[in-house]
Amino acid sequence: MQLRNRKAFKVVRELDAFPKVPEGYQECSASGGSISILVLVLSAILIISEIRYYTATEFKYDYEVDKHFEGKLSINIDITVAMKCHQVGADVLDITGQNVASFGKLTEEEVHFELSPNQRKHLKSMSAINEYIRNEYHSIHKFLWRSGFGGYLAQMPPREDHPQTPKNGCRFYGTLDVNKVAGNFHITAGKSVPLNIGGHAHMAMMVKESDYNFTHRIEHFSFGDKVSGRINPLDGEEKNTNDNYHMYQYFIQVVPTHVKTLFTDINTYQFSVTEQNRTISHGKGSHGIPGIFVKYDLAPMMVKVIESHKPFSQLLIRLCGIIGGLFATSGMLHGMAGFLVDVVCCRYGIGAKHQSPTAKREAEAVKGRHGALGPSVASQAGRLTLQNMQQGLRTFEDLSKEV
Repeated sequence: MQLRNRKAFKVVRELDAFPKVPEGYQECSASGGSISILVLVLSAILIISEIRYYTATEFKYDYEVDKHFEGKLSINIDITVAMKCHQVGADVLDITGQNVASFGKLTEEEVHFELSPNQRKHLKSMSAINEYIRNEYHSIHKFLWRSGFGGYLAQMPPREDHPQTPKNGCRFYGTLDVNKVAGNFHITAGKSVPLNIGGHAHMAMMVKESDYNFTHRIEHFSFGDKVSGRINPLDGEEKNTNDNYHMYQYFIQVVPTHVKTLFTDINTYQFSVTEQNRTISHGKGSHGIPGIFVKYDLAPMMVKVIESHKPFSQLLIRLCGIIGGLFATSGMLHGMAGFLVDVVCCRYGIGAKHQSPTAKREAEAVKGRHGALGPSVASQAGRLTLQNMQQGLRTFEDLSKEV
């Protein structure tokens, strides 16, 4: 049994792919030590870089059919119109013709439409930031999702002055919870009155033509809950007109979006918008109703934004490749450099002429050891030769006697 175990152990030992070199045969050099230090430094730098790359998250985008057909769609609104509140009304109507009162009611506030210097500065900053993000979104969208940026949502600062003129604007703000179907949010002259047949009508006969002015400012307009990374294209927009009868139309495509990051998991909405405006003149063939109309429709597809880490196995594989590759490459470069140095030294005799004192002492020590061993080895060889000759003579004499 023990013999069998020894044989098995011997077979396994012969299959060793990592043979050990005795320390007596190992030679250390200054060049090898320098390369080892360089390899360690490079390894540390690359390992730190790889760990930072692993800890950084990445975003994946996917698309699927929106299956959430139930529930409500929230519309967040903050719009100021250059008309008094009793002259204008704001409401929403969808394709179901449902009563507008069931969607909620916006808060109305009489304000001065002209902004103070600080408020004007705030609006310009909001508009500039939003425009920059819209133009550069393709290159900074990952930063936006990570940073928690949810649009320039800072509230308009209060007025620092106190105008003596009467208030000439009406601010509509709040949230409407509407059905998840196409609809139309609008602000037009006259308050709305629901009709028995469905829908509603605006009582505009009490508003004089000179009171019409749909110059407006959009401080905020969005759908769904607030979430980082989402852009609200209409924030900071301001439209001015000198015509009393003017119609502004915003056509919005709402895209359901599921956002899943390391800190949030929420369903919200993004949207794209196009804008048109024209003056209403029935005599010139431009028909319509003066006002602000935001027509929205929902896309059938849902965008999924998912933040995730890279797999841990990928980190291990890349680290092994870095360390093994550095040591293998450095070994080859060191061997190649040593070979070239030996060739040059042998060709031009550089080593013999410029041998260091340490190398000379080592060579003399080796020579001394060889010299000390020389006589003993020679005498032993002579004794062996004499014995062999005597043995040969005796063998020859024995053969002669037999003959």
